[in-house]
Amino acid sequence: MVDTRTTQDGARLRAEGVHFAYPQSAPVLNGVDLAIHGGELVALFGPNGAGKSTLLKVMGGLLAPSSGRVLVGGESIESWSAIRRARHLARMPQGLDAWPDMSVGDLVRSGRYCHQPRRTWRGLFMTDASPGDAQAVDRAIEATDIAAWIERSVRELSGGERERVLMARALAQGSEVLLADEPTRSLDPAHQLEAFELLRGQAREGKAVLVVTHDWNLASQFADRLVCLSEGRVVAEGTPKQVLQPAVLAPVFGSRLHFGSLPAAEAAGDRPFVLPWSGAEIAD
Repeated sequence: MVDTRTTQDGARLRAEGVHFAYPQSAPVLNGVDLAIHGGELVALFGPNGAGKSTLLKVMGGLLAPSSGRVLVGGESIESWSAIRRARHLARMPQGLDAWPDMSVGDLVRSGRYCHQPRRTWRGLFMTDASPGDAQAVDRAIEATDIAAWIERSVRELSGGERERVLMARALAQGSEVLLADEPTRSLDPAHQLEAFELLRGQAREGKAVLVVTHDWNLASQFADRLVCLSEGRVVAEGTPKQVLQPAVLAPVFGSRLHFGSLPAAEAAGDRPFVLPWSGAEIAD
């Protein structure tokens, strides 16, 4: 396994020996060790069914590991309440199971729920919201460029628009750790770049950012580290240059891959790209 991290000391978010299995199912996670430090963006990728989304849910406290533990700031989150988790861990899921009949503005404001003293919807949307809440919401709306939609119902939005709203909600939450599950899957190329630029900006502000993605090339441009998960195990970890290599990826994804370097001179060799490649000649 490629691994450039020699220590996990000082990690903002850490998984230690995490195993997980759904009831009456084969194990999904098999002894995952992973540390995310403040100020870094880590991209998690792997084949379908590798356990990426499950790992994100376990590290976010939505699922309890069968064994092993998850720590935030060196403290196990096992006994944390949902409110306490939300204050430390912001999640951007792959959509919502059921989109509520509420405005975009209200959905973004819901990211501040964990900070409300009385934690009531009235306190969040009415008179008890603090100036800090309003500022956090306004900054998130501006950063994701969704101000034109704040009065619209989220049910009226396209898939890509909803992705941007969920990112705004996660940003408004203001937590020290940000977990994003395929945040660009419904976005056009321009907004894919904007999304990763936002995530990179969150890392620059000192947050620990973990992103699940199938887009290795966006990850190569923006991530400090890439982590490859296969069959519930971390099989490769390191810089984009170290991980996006034939010897690393072929055992996991097969040999139908084309490897190259990004065109910018300063990035050549350091930020590689990988394309699926049939091996056939392209017809004129």
